[in-house]
Amino acid sequence: MTGGAELKFSVKKVLGYCLLLFCIILSILFVNLNYTFYDRPIAKVIETVLEETTATTDRHGNEDTLFTQHITAQMKNGPQKGMLISLQNDYSYSGAYDQEYRVGNDLFVLPDEQVAGADNLTGIITDVKRDKHALIIAWIFIFALMIVGKRQGVFAIISFALNVLILSFALDIYVNNPSVNLLLICGICILLFTCISLVFVSGFSEKTYAAIVATLVGTVASLAIALLVLRLTSDNGLRYEEMQFVTRPYRLVFIGGLFIGSLGAIMDIAITLSSSMFALYEKDRSLSRKALKESGMDIGQDIMGTITNILFLAYICGSIPMLVLSFKNGTPLGFTFSMNLSLEVTRALVGGIGIVLTIPIAVYTSLFFIDRKKARL
Repeated sequence: MTGGAELKFSVKKVLGYCLLLFCIILSILFVNLNYTFYDRPIAKVIETVLEETTATTDRHGNEDTLFTQHITAQMKNGPQKGMLISLQNDYSYSGAYDQEYRVGNDLFVLPDEQVAGADNLTGIITDVKRDKHALIIAWIFIFALMIVGKRQGVFAIISFALNVLILSFALDIYVNNPSVNLLLICGICILLFTCISLVFVSGFSEKTYAAIVATLVGTVASLAIALLVLRLTSDNGLRYEEMQFVTRPYRLVFIGGLFIGSLGAIMDIAITLSSSMFALYEKDRSLSRKALKESGMDIGQDIMGTITNILFLAYICGSIPMLVLSFKNGTPLGFTFSMNLSLEVTRALVGGIGIVLTIPIAVYTSLFFIDRKKARL
């Protein structure tokens, strides 16, 4: 009986590996042959020649080197498919706004009007086709999840894909229907994100239900406090300049981002505390309610600081390029931080408030569901 079960498990495992290998091969073939799926013209670099090198120094003493590169590429889609195109690429050693192209790179190009009788095209480079590199990163991410998480890792991948699709669909609805309330869309997304993420990873159980309730209550509480503070202070100190290119009310977009941005850390705290407390209860069912509560609070206090720091660093790191640029141009320190960090710090603070509030919420919610479980035994 045991041998038959092991054989059945081995067959399922082999079939799973075969399916994974098939997906890898299929995805690699697709990104290497998907030129016809793009509307924009694509050319593959077949030859590069470095034509000119120039050393430069700006008024702040920053040294750089400029290069001029002649590129010969072959058109891979559109009516000019198969033709050669000559391109020029000006790039710098620092690579701030440009890059060097190599043989094998796929480039989005804009061909000039073809001269009658000419065999080659000329044009300009508009962008780089990066789906091959994105595929490699995606498969590394998937393998890491599967190696560490095994079955839960697979479900985490599925839930992640579903959440991405839901967010894309929700943003598409808002972009095409400006009259729809963005906070309502974000609220529905948060509900779906929470349920899908936690149910897929932890299954249908009291532990999952406790984490879902704690996540939703903690998120709503942190957002309510943030909205109250913003209203009382009339948004003083917040610099929305970087969001004014948005063709929607940028304050509403910012609040919607707060809503979704704080969810990840709050969900992490909720499931960590819920899982820990249920694990303690399953290990020793004689533990009193007081002992479980104290253990949960101790765990929450231990992880509170690290998760808050992670959240802060995750938001701040996106502003490092602008901070470096401002400092290099001699911008005053106060203005630099106010201009570049006001929104990021606000996001981090709201997320931190959510983390702190979620600890007691998750502890008492877990205790409630543990008591329910005890009552059924």
